Amino acid sequence: MTIRSNDRVVVTGAASGLGLALVRQFVRRGARVLATDLADDRPASLDDVPGVAYRRLDVRADADWDDTLEWVRDEWHGLDLLVNNAGVAAGGRLELTTMDQWQWIVDINLLGVVRGCRTFTPMLKGQRAGHVVNVASAAGLVHPPRMSEYNSVKAGVVALSETLHYELAPYGVDVSVVCPSFFRTNLAASLRGNDPDSRASAQRLIDESPRSADTIAGRVLAGVDARRHVILTDRDGRIGYYAKRLARPLYDAIMLRESAKMVAREGDG
Repeated sequence: MTIRSNDRVVVTGAASGLGLALVRQFVRRGARVLATDLADDRPASLDDVPGVAYRRLDVRADADWDDTLEWVRDEWHGLDLLVNNAGVAAGGRLELTTMDQWQWIVDINLLGVVRGCRTFTPMLKGQRAGHVVNVASAAGLVHPPRMSEYNSVKAGVVALSETLHYELAPYGVDVSVVCPSFFRTNLAASLRGNDPDSRASAQRLIDESPRSADTIAGRVLAGVDARRHVILTDRDGRIGYYAKRLARPLYDAIMLRESAKMVAREGDG
């Protein structure tokens, strides 16, 4: 889809970082935006973005997702674009991770995206239109050491997005997954882990990146406009994805054909 004036957009994790940069760029396009984040009250970071609605949404809470869906139905009567952006960071050598750390990042970075997709998929299928954008990471495509939990959840977001890409295509719904490499943001502030070397390395890679959140946001919007399924925002991510792309057209054709067959069987039933 091409983002147009008056399009209805929901963004999670919208008070800072990439989420805030996306909100600003959507508003510049004339879109109507519902920004969501953990704060009970509207964050001060949104004060310079007039006309944006705000609601508290903890992506781990089914009730918050249900309330957001109800708001969208009542206020907009539909949705054009859902951006599952909220996320946190964790890293370190596997033996230094804890199961609490794993459960925390899985519930936010993976199941938070799952909850968003499950909540709005019936609406989008009923409309036979719309676009879902799931923010993953280059770590979902390539898997460096000392990032086992982060790599795993981001690979899960990539897999979920690919599955939905084929599943929702017969209904006219696009699905994109964003896979940026490190860029300057406040993600490291959320980083958990018991490996100080990994923490310092992640902080350095973020701080020294030549890419800003605004740059990444602009490339995300360009990818949405072009209806790209995998949105690679930088050269590092493109290199990581190169091998899979070699046979992608045939792979896409087979999966889309199988999805169409399933939809046809549903109709026959």
